[in-house]
Formats: sequence, C-alpha cells, structure tokens
Amino acid sequence: MEGEKLDQASVLTQLRAIEAEALQAIEAAESLEALEEVKVRTLGRKGALTGVLRNLGDLPSEIRPEIGRFANLVKGTLEHALAECRKALEERLVQALLVKERLDPTLPGHSPTFGSLHPLTQVLDEILEIFQHLGFKVVEGPEVELDYYNFEALNMPKDHPARDMQDTFYVTDEVLLRTHTSPVQIRVMELKAPPIQIVVPGKVYRRDADISHSPMFHQVEGLLVDEGVTFADLKGTLQVFAERLFGKQVRLRFRPSFFPFTEPSAEVDVLCIICGGTGCRVCKGSGWLEILGAGMVDPDLFKRVGYDAERYTGFAFGMGVERITMLKFGIDDIRLFFDNDLRFLKQFQTL
Repeated sequence: MEGEKLDQASVLTQLRAIEAEALQAIEAAESLEALEEVKVRTLGRKGALTGVLRNLGDLPSEIRPEIGRFANLVKGTLEHALAECRKALEERLVQALLVKERLDPTLPGHSPTFGSLHPLTQVLDEILEIFQHLGFKVVEGPEVELDYYNFEALNMPKDHPARDMQDTFYVTDEVLLRTHTSPVQIRVMELKAPPIQIVVPGKVYRRDADISHSPMFHQVEGLLVDEGVTFADLKGTLQVFAERLFGKQVRLRFRPSFFPFTEPSAEVDVLCIICGGTGCRVCKGSGWLEILGAGMVDPDLFKRVGYDAERYTGFAFGMGVERITMLKFGIDDIRLFFDNDLRFLKQFQTL
C-alpha cells in the first residue's frame, strides 16, 4: 500500500467494510471455535484490521490522525462485540450442560475438602520441636542399612541373642531394613568429634504385628556425648520432654533394663493415659505403658568410633512415635494409623 495513492475516503470505506463483515461473522458464530476464528481473521497478527493499523505510517500525514482515530473505534467496537458473543455462547454451553447432566444450580454447593497432617506426622513434628528447643540437631540416615551399622557396631554380633528381639527383613546377608534409627548415631560419631547432640527420626522395620506393634513404624532416637554427662542429665532431659509433650501432670518411671549399646540401661514408662493406670488391653493390665528405652552409651561404642572413653560420656534414648501418639490421643489400636479410614483421620484435622 503506497500512501500517495490513497485518500481518506477510500481508507474509511475499507475500515467500514472490515467492521461490517466482522460484525456479521460474530453474529453468525455458533461456537467458541468459530468466534475465535473471526477474532484471528480480523484482530490477529495477520488480521484485516491489524493490517490497516500497521500501514498507517504509509498514509499521508494530513489524513493519518483521522484514519487512526476511526480505526481504533472500529477495533473497540469489534472487541466489545466479541466479548458479548463469547459471554452468550458460554452461558449457552452452561445451560446445555445443566440439562444434559440434570444439574440444579439452585442447590447449595459443596465445601472443598481440606487435607491435614497425619496424626503421626503431627506428633513427630512436636517431638522434634521439643528436642530442638533443648539444643538437639535433627539428623537422618538410610532406611536400607548395613548389618554392621544396624547390629555389629552396636555390640550385637551375628550370634547375639538380642538380635532375636529385632527380627527384620533382609535384602542380602549383609543388607537389611533397619530395625531402629540407632545406626545413624554410629555414622555421626564416625564423622564428628564430640560434643554431639542429635535426634534421629525415621521409619524402621521389624517382623512384629498386633494392636500395639506394626511391621513398619517410626522412631526418634537421641544421642548426647560430651565431657561430664551423667544419668541425671538423661533423666532430666526425658522428664522435660514428657512434661512438654503430655503436660505437667505426667508420671514417669524408670525400670532397669538391658540394651547392648548402653550401660546402665532403663525402660521408661508413662502412666497409661488410656485407662489412667487401672489396666487395659493396651497396657496389658499393668497400668503403665513403655514409651522409650534409654541409657548411658557403652564405652565399647566409643572405642569403635575412636572416642576417648575416659574423657567422654554420653546418653542415648529411642522412642516409638506410634506409641507416643496412641498415648497422646487415647488411641487403643496401632493399626488405625495405617487403615486410611477418613472417619478416623478427620478427628485430627488441624485446619
């Protein structure tokens, strides 16, 4: 298009023709696809109206302002017509869908369903937060573990009877699903000199299943190593933990026990929250429920990792998250955590 061969009248006529043709096509559009074709043909990058606007610079300067003003008016008219037609076509589609699906738009809507953290996750987060406030650092390790770290480095050689209590699932003779998170303690001590103050959360696996045991469950282990650490430090730490988790009224008892990797060792029980100490199937009639094992780290472990057992002492503890959660919420069957029953899980929604 050469500007000197054009006059204002011919360009205005061209714009009116584009407008009329587009409005007629918009009115005739029976679908959103057809409407989109009209838009592209008229206002697209290669559309008729776009071509006129692009060539304004070729027009004589004295008619350029008037042509530009009119072209913009045409563009505004077509955009409005396209929007109105799109709205009408969309409403027609909605009405057709309502008839086809037999929907009643006057009925009250359904509120969206919000998810929430699993009760085990809620309690695990709370446990870790308590120990982090006490200065412990959270560390994680592999769930598929070497026999050395899971047993041998923790004073349980292949013929040790304590292995029978932690019968697990083997991948090979030397590779297994870990039975506790204690192997991470060895891994950390191999890499770092004291002082050490860590908690280790994670899944563990044992061949055990009843109302208070599961083949897969969650543990949190703790380890503190430094100069001058005593059993009194262990008791004080666990008492503070229990009070923050269960409340000031919580009652703990320490019973002498045996673990190959601690000496002396203790089982720590809490008064059964399910029955209040009167005896039930969860606490097996004793009125108490074991929540964790603990003790002073055996000096043999320090020798394995190159620590000076004459200079350093430490304590370790381990607890099952499922059992803590059962106590906290008054749940009497561990299997409920893994049944995926929404009637059960919705009781713990935090939203």
